[in-house]
Amino acid sequence: MSVSTAAATRTICAPLPVLGRDVTVPLVTGGEVGYAALDYAASAPALQRVWDDVAAYAPYYGSVHRGAGYLSQLSTDLFENARRTVAEFLDCRADDQLVFTRSTTDSLNLLAAALPADCQVFVFETEHHASLLPWQDARVTYLDAPCTPGQAVATLESALAGRDPHGPALVCVTGASNVTGELWPVRELAAAAHAHGARIVLDAAQLAPHHPVSVRDLDVDWVAFSGHKLYAPFGSGVLAGRADWLRAAEPYLAGGGASRKVTRRQDGGVDVEWHESAARHEAGSPNVIGAYSIASACKALTEAGFDTLVAREQYLVEKVRTGLAEVPEVRILSLFGDDAPRVGVISFVVDGWNSSHFAAALSAEYGIGVRDGLFCAHPLVRTLLGSDPQSQGECGAPEAAPGEKSLNAIRVSFGAGTPDEHVDRFVTAVRELVTEGATWTYRTEDGRCVPAV
Repeated sequence: MSVSTAAATRTICAPLPVLGRDVTVPLVTGGEVGYAALDYAASAPALQRVWDDVAAYAPYYGSVHRGAGYLSQLSTDLFENARRTVAEFLDCRADDQLVFTRSTTDSLNLLAAALPADCQVFVFETEHHASLLPWQDARVTYLDAPCTPGQAVATLESALAGRDPHGPALVCVTGASNVTGELWPVRELAAAAHAHGARIVLDAAQLAPHHPVSVRDLDVDWVAFSGHKLYAPFGSGVLAGRADWLRAAEPYLAGGGASRKVTRRQDGGVDVEWHESAARHEAGSPNVIGAYSIASACKALTEAGFDTLVAREQYLVEKVRTGLAEVPEVRILSLFGDDAPRVGVISFVVDGWNSSHFAAALSAEYGIGVRDGLFCAHPLVRTLLGSDPQSQGECGAPEAAPGEKSLNAIRVSFGAGTPDEHVDRFVTAVRELVTEGATWTYRTEDGRCVPAV
């Protein structure tokens, strides 16, 4: 991006208003500073627009699918309209089903519970645990971390070519890595899956907040994501896609709402007729506020325009990567290389520092919130850090078994609500900590590095 283009992007693309933008936090060195929330990959702050929409609805809160009263009818309409709004946001096919869940993890566990008998599952070791672990009851093939997008496609094609061609198969892949931020070749992986008679589910937890996600264009069979990554409050998620496996599966939860008809049998048992709609997997009173908040976030992002949001975020990505590249002690983690397209998620290590210690100093001395550790993607981070052991004796160094390396990294992540100042402060803080060291002393408490008092 040229200087003139970057300046124009910064001028016309103000960050979207988010909750917490005016929060101040104390520094161990004295005084307070505005909190720089740079941990969007874990949980993005809720958009002010979303919070305002939820607050406006709150007085009209009522039971969903249960009551004849006005507030119940209003809440039911709100819930089902939210389903349609999110389906439009994802560009779902006409016959797709959209189920509201608790999170991406919940969505993928729901799909895992709906797999046909003897289904084969193919998943890269690079996945977040939410998409790596739910398939334990299926026949799982774990694929090695690829070095390029092309190698990812070739690896999948090779694995699928050797599978049983007569049984069902599912490929699970991320859209954007929660560790490196790199975009995966989803459309090409979907084509490879379908060419070999397999289906594919997209973990869009890190993709949907940063890029448009079209089920039709990407040609994926399902997509899963979480509200709390998409600038909505905690506790809501989505699984959207093909209806047949979901309709054929036993309900994810047995209870009211999932059942269409329940009768007693003469032998004392009960017979149940389950819904075939999304309600089949939405037993219990639904999280209407969660669904509404996701729909509100979808509307806000659509109205802001993803072209504009992506352009500004790429400006911030380049600002961070350029700043970190100027510090020789910093190594940015990557699978696909420096030129790979990516979202606003960057992980790195600093020579001479344990990552927990570095993250603690960013927080305590600069008011910057980042993440350190293995980011619920242990196999991937261990692969990326295989040659970078960190001393067990440093503050906050994670425990390791005898003979194993102590590994962790630092992750900075940002998005539509991030002001330039937060990124500038972060780059300055990294440079100062590396060149001048921490001002404060730190100790380990319950496995975390904290300021010594």
